[in-house]
Amino acid sequence: MSSDSFTPGEPDSASSKLLRKSQESPFVPIGMAGFLAVVAFGLYKLRSRGDQKMSVHLIHMRVGAQGFVVGAVTFGVMYSMFKEYIKPLFSNADEK
Repeated sequence: MSSDSFTPGEPDSASSKLLRKSQESPFVPIGMAGFLAVVAFGLYKLRSRGDQKMSVHLIHMRVGAQGFVVGAVTFGVMYSMFKEYIKPLFSNADEK
C-alpha cells in the first residue's frame, strides 16, 4: 500500500469552472456572448417591430441567436482541427 492518501480538494465554483473552460476552448464564451447580444438587441427592437407579429419577431430572434452560437462552435471546431491536424503537417515538413 502506498502512503499517499487521497485528500479531496475544494470543489470548483461556477466562475472558476467557466474561466478554466474558456481557456481550454475560447469560442464557447464568444458564442455565449454573441447569443446574449443578439437576444438583447432583439428585445431592444421589440418596440419598433412595426406591424410584424410577436411570434415572427421571436422566431427571427431565436434563429439569429442560434446561428451565432452554431457559427462560433463551428469556427472553434475548425480552429482546433487546424491546430491539431494541419499545423503539425507543415511544421514537420519544415524540419526535414
